[in-house]
Amino acid sequence: MPAHQLHTAHERSFEKNRFVYPVLSRRSGGVSVGVNLNPDKVCNFDCIYCQVDRRSQSETRFVEFDELLGELRAVLRFVASGKIYETEKFRTTPPALRRLNDIAFSGDGEPTTYKNFDEIIAACAEIKNEAKLDEVKMVLISNASMFHREHVKRALKIFDANQGEIWAKLDAGTAEYYRQIERTPIPFQQILDNLAATAQVRPIVIQSLFMLVAGQPPSQQELKAWCDRLKEILAAGGKISLVQVYTIARRPAESEVTPLSDKQVDAIVKLVGDRTGLAAAGFYGTSEY
Repeated sequence: MPAHQLHTAHERSFEKNRFVYPVLSRRSGGVSVGVNLNPDKVCNFDCIYCQVDRRSQSETRFVEFDELLGELRAVLRFVASGKIYETEKFRTTPPALRRLNDIAFSGDGEPTTYKNFDEIIAACAEIKNEAKLDEVKMVLISNASMFHREHVKRALKIFDANQGEIWAKLDAGTAEYYRQIERTPIPFQQILDNLAATAQVRPIVIQSLFMLVAGQPPSQQELKAWCDRLKEILAAGGKISLVQVYTIARRPAESEVTPLSDKQVDAIVKLVGDRTGLAAAGFYGTSEY
């Protein structure tokens, strides 16, 4: 597989693993070790752009705690040793990206819906510390829907103590557009409240995916409203360290969804800076989806 296509290969397995998998991450700029807490592919959002392949059912329905931790130990050793770059999948990784950047909790659904989320985050942090991987971050990639729950708040504090970063989704500026693209009964205001409250405790990264729907990009009115939501987080005392603007990189749930052009992504990045003053970075799509 050519190096420029590696970021499109985010299979939720590695060799015989069921829960832990390494990927070359375009947004982390290195190798990310993914931890899948939703092997049943169940999510509390039903996004039209979802890039998890739900056409086939997973053979694994439940997280086996001890097995997951064993896989994590083994994969961290494998990546840190450099042996991963001897495999066919990672042999063409460019030298600048041959580094273990993070342990990322995302998977095939919303990771914070895992009922023992705080316990498993604590156990994974202990494994990272035992391996003396102080420079390796722990990253939570989340839709922010469960941030108000006490066990999730406890888990976020564990991230804070272990080089953690919270990457939280905000793909819309209005409730109408949110309902159209996320297709969830969870109110938009709940997401906004959770983002503001979480950002008041620690800086967060906002991850925002934009796309063409039936050939049409989000309207300028919608994008300006989205910027206004970012400003509201700041006005409430929240801190946003970065806004990630990205688009489709793999086959989405709905065929009418296609990637923005690089130029369209760049325009949104510029809009963020102009309207909010926040740092923003663009991540582009591919025709190979």
